[in-house]
Amino acid sequence: MPERLTEMLMDTWTPLIILWITVLPSIYMAPMNQSQVLPSGSSTGLKRLNEEQRVLNRSKRGWVWNQMFVLEEFSGPEPILVGRLHTDLDPGSSKIKYILSGDGAGTIFVINDKTGDIHAMKRLDREEKAEYTLTAQAVDRDTNQPLEPPSEFIIKVQDINDNAPEFVDGPYHATVPEMSVVGTFVTKVTATDADDPVYGNSAKLVYSILEGQPYFSIEPHTAIIKTALPNMDREAKEEYFVVIQAKDMGGHMGGLSGTTTVTITLTDVNDNPPKFAQSLYHFSVMEDVALGEPIGRVKANDLDIGENAKSSYDIIEGDGMDVFEITTDAQTQDGIIRVRKPLDFETKKSYTLKVEAANIHIDPRFLSGGPFKDTATVKIVVEDADEPPVFSSPTYLLEVHENAALNSVLGQVTAHDPDVSSSPIRFSIDRHTDLERQFNINAEDGKITLATPLDRETSMWHNITIVATETRNHSQVSRVPVAIKVLDVNDNAPEFASEHEAFLCENGKPGQVIQIVSAVDKDDPKNGHYFLYSLLPEMVNNPNFTIKKNEDNTLSILAKHSGFSRQKQEVYLLPIIISDSGNPPMSSTSTLTIRVCGCSSDGIVQSCNVEAYVLPIGLSMGALIAILACIILLLVIVVLFVTLRRHKNEPLIIKDDEDVRENIIRYDDEGGGEEDTEAFDIATLQNPDGINGFLPRKDIKPDLQFMPRQGLAPVPNGVDVDEFINVRLHEADNDPTAPPYDSIQIYGYEGKGSAAGSLSSLESSTSDSDQNFDYLSEWGPRFKRLGELYSVGESDKET
Repeated sequence: MPERLTEMLMDTWTPLIILWITVLPSIYMAPMNQSQVLPSGSSTGLKRLNEEQRVLNRSKRGWVWNQMFVLEEFSGPEPILVGRLHTDLDPGSSKIKYILSGDGAGTIFVINDKTGDIHAMKRLDREEKAEYTLTAQAVDRDTNQPLEPPSEFIIKVQDINDNAPEFVDGPYHATVPEMSVVGTFVTKVTATDADDPVYGNSAKLVYSILEGQPYFSIEPHTAIIKTALPNMDREAKEEYFVVIQAKDMGGHMGGLSGTTTVTITLTDVNDNPPKFAQSLYHFSVMEDVALGEPIGRVKANDLDIGENAKSSYDIIEGDGMDVFEITTDAQTQDGIIRVRKPLDFETKKSYTLKVEAANIHIDPRFLSGGPFKDTATVKIVVEDADEPPVFSSPTYLLEVHENAALNSVLGQVTAHDPDVSSSPIRFSIDRHTDLERQFNINAEDGKITLATPLDRETSMWHNITIVATETRNHSQVSRVPVAIKVLDVNDNAPEFASEHEAFLCENGKPGQVIQIVSAVDKDDPKNGHYFLYSLLPEMVNNPNFTIKKNEDNTLSILAKHSGFSRQKQEVYLLPIIISDSGNPPMSSTSTLTIRVCGCSSDGIVQSCNVEAYVLPIGLSMGALIAILACIILLLVIVVLFVTLRRHKNEPLIIKDDEDVRENIIRYDDEGGGEEDTEAFDIATLQNPDGINGFLPRKDIKPDLQFMPRQGLAPVPNGVDVDEFINVRLHEADNDPTAPPYDSIQIYGYEGKGSAAGSLSSLESSTSDSDQNFDYLSEWGPRFKRLGELYSVGESDKET
């Protein structure tokens, strides 16, 4: 306790002692020094001063003042005396007046104008303002005339330890790898103190740890934080909270202090191997699982994080290394087991695998701790599934000759049920692949037979699909493609490759090649085509032409003599027999037309007989074709015109021209007038043929052929008119080929109440009209015939 009290007294009075030692000599030693220059109260001194000034050409002060000191934060009942101004011109009377100006003069600092004492009127803060520059001057009190030049001096605020250290950048966060050795750098902190770093120990800082030991330490003067314990494990504790203290006064008693916090996080290193959660895993999978499908997951846990926790999986042992594979899930770090090859319950029912998980990123520093890997056993059980039938071959190729007999067997497909409980199989043809139904298949044994004749020249290949279905489960279906190749037989005779027409020059020479012809054969023999050409037996001794077989399988036609004439014979027909080399051989006869033409001296055809003799007047073939085209066009126009005229005059309803009654009734049909709106076609009743007949309209082309109702026989004397009309109306309403009959008002009955008379000319001969048409004969020859028709005598009337 006495030591603590002594330290406190020293901290309190040390600044005052220093101020006393520093300030007082400056206050009192200045006049003493100046008195050495200018003795106080001597007029001789003033004269000597004036002489020296004249000699040296400068004004020498009567007093010297450098600086004063005042203690900051000092407070008391009275203003604090900072210092005193004095000049040896002052004889001690009241003739001299001291004046103070500059920073804080009159407010912060006040001077006694008689004694020159300077007092500080306020508490001063060095951190706010460290020094003040002031100007002092001595003047005559009566005249205010300066007695000497003004003198400038500084008042410095003396520092005391009134500011605690501060961590302006705190709180801090730092990281350090786990398992680091002792003394590994963690971070550095910095504190600041507003006190004067030059004067005393107020700003001299010392750092220490209040919390965080024994894990970390700090350098007292540099504030560097380091690890203090070895092998700190992140998996045991990841984060540490450290409190740092900064204390001024060099850390001695009585100093001020400040604190900050540092959160230190241990970063991960790969110091832990992966470890499977269990040593044995069991999985089951259906045998029909698709390739690449996952069947299970395994997991090797790693206490590390991030890249250090990543592991790769591999199958290192087992009887299914080529059947299964394992991959790593990048998100969960699981090992995913997938199927690589098809499974078959009937072949193998279970598999045993040994899988390994190993870290990808290994830290060499920890290899001595053991291998960073782990293993586990995986057992996979294959479960039986109802599988579709399996064909004995993935594809089938059948061959058949195009002349094969109907219902002959082309080949056979086989399939079986791979399940333990084998199911019978039924076969069928997918008719979408055999639209023409050229083949059949036996549903029990899979034998494919021919249903329709084949023609290789039409289609050489037929691709069909055979379907195998389990009889116990129709959903289990398999398909297999079957390619049927049609083999060639010699069933086509050769013939000319194209229609040939040869031209023979009148001035041709004997032995001249008139035409080279070639033949084609739709068949395709294995050794290629070889044709034999010959003339008909009766044409062997042809006096005009002969043939010659060429090496390229073509035939040359040669003229036997010269002197052919168009006038004598313009066209020659030469039948040629073409035979192939098949077994049996096929042959055909083709006729070559040879036309005699006029040629130039070098053998170029100029004109043939048609143009030379049919057009002797000089018209060309083109002109003749144009004339014929015009004549045909005119004929077509005339025929169309006549057809349209006839079509226009024909009645809309096709009727029998011999039906005189219908003609007379329609001709003498005036109609019922405006009052008769309920009329119908009475002609149907009067026409016996209309009962069962059907009279189509000629002005409308029906889209559908309407079949008239059958079964109503004509009954002339016992017809039920009501029933007949209703039946006919029903048929007319449902007839799609023409509108209903009631939309065409055809009146066969004149009706009653009409004031109009008949317009028929049939009764004109019995009319009482006195009209005389004799004047028509006087109108000239053009009306002579008309007058003879209407100018009749009395005898004619009687007739």
